[in-house]
Amino acid sequence: MKTSARRVHKHVRLDGAKLKRAQRILGARTETETIERALDRILSEEEKNAIIRKAHERFGRSGITIEDVFEKV
Repeated sequence: MKTSARRVHKHVRLDGAKLKRAQRILGARTETETIERALDRILSEEEKNAIIRKAHERFGRSGITIEDVFEKV
């Protein structure tokens, strides 16, 4: 996911071990790249969740019912 390349300086205090672990998981070369990739994943996940929520709402309004043919145990 790419957005406009407006960069800002932020000074934050982070857990170094957590940052290094995320860096390895994400395959990032730098700490900045690690944070960028993590943010991209979060934003992408939220977009997917929004699509799922909308589909779920449409399904709920459709009036379709689902029956469990095996019945609940």
